[in-house]
Amino acid sequence: MKLDDVKKLHQKKYRSQFGYYLVEGEHLIQELQRSPLMALPVTVYVTDTWQSKGVTLDDRFEVVSVTERQMASLSDTKTPQGVIARVPLPVNNIDAPVAANERCIYLHEIQDPGNLGTILRSLAWFGGFRLLLSPNSVDPFNSKAVRASMGAIFHLPVELDVSLSQLQSRFERFAYLDLEGSAITAEQFSNYPCYLFGNEARGVPAQALTATNAEAFTIAGNGNIESLNLASAVGICAFQLAQATK
Repeated sequence: MKLDDVKKLHQKKYRSQFGYYLVEGEHLIQELQRSPLMALPVTVYVTDTWQSKGVTLDDRFEVVSVTERQMASLSDTKTPQGVIARVPLPVNNIDAPVAANERCIYLHEIQDPGNLGTILRSLAWFGGFRLLLSPNSVDPFNSKAVRASMGAIFHLPVELDVSLSQLQSRFERFAYLDLEGSAITAEQFSNYPCYLFGNEARGVPAQALTATNAEAFTIAGNGNIESLNLASAVGICAFQLAQATK
């Protein structure tokens, strides 16, 4: 792939067209190498300065040397680290079988890549989760979301463009958060195959809740503020679910 085309991968339409996304920085590429979900072929673009550090790369990677100027044009950061990988997009297996020990987290039209990256990081930390994203959600393979995930996206099954109707035909029961719900510390909170979380501003659409067998739960607080950040709420729920399986 020409470098001019590689630069285009910062845009979603070209990621979809070419079937690749970009991973920038030494930490993320080392995390990619540890991923059981990594797809090949991976091409890594490196500067001579970075190569001189002697960092070991997976011998299955194709390594391409570029100039500092070329690296600056490929990077979307102010201070490029000198290493960027072009990675195949994973196959989007909608309706893939869910493992017996796996819970699904469904995000409806999440918009903030930082929030999404933090959620990915929390779910990968606790383990045993699959992330489902609705249509019109932020792309988890854009560079901001990948960086915010700190490599967690390489360790977590992610399904894209899962509609509410597909979700309803796939699962019989759901849980979601609401101020009037039961406490997430209740025993029944851990007994659902799928947990619904809505857009940062609008929440889960009311029609989706009325059309499904969904039960409300709440994260207890002191009531001094209106709500929790979405990423914080998902992280707290993931912790509670992880504790329930111990």
